[in-house]
Amino acid sequence: METTTQTSLYERLGGKEGISKLVDDIVDRHMENPAIATRFLPYRERPEELAVIKGHLCEFFGMGSGGPETYTGKEMPEAHRGMNISEEEYMHATDDIMLILDRHGIDETTKGEVLAIVWSLKEQIMHQ
Repeated sequence: METTTQTSLYERLGGKEGISKLVDDIVDRHMENPAIATRFLPYRERPEELAVIKGHLCEFFGMGSGGPETYTGKEMPEAHRGMNISEEEYMHATDDIMLILDRHGIDETTKGEVLAIVWSLKEQIMHQ
């Protein structure tokens, strides 16, 4: 039996298909979260832009978890410039990610690895 240390994070997240489902659910959760929904709800009226953002998130998650994807979006500080995301908002977004990983049955070790990645991006995203 393979253990989590023998399979890549990308594989444990379900590869391209699994990551796509996670991203869809994470963005939906952000739109439901009253603390950060105002940042995401406008994209419902701009489905083409939402599709681009979800595509970039899938690429980012894929590449960052060891998959073959290449991230074609902006660097994190540039992508979040002018948003002035607070620590509280960042924590809500992080909690949403962890909630969706739980809902998808992702194991604790894998969730910890994702959390470490999310946490490592904090300074590049907040207060830009």
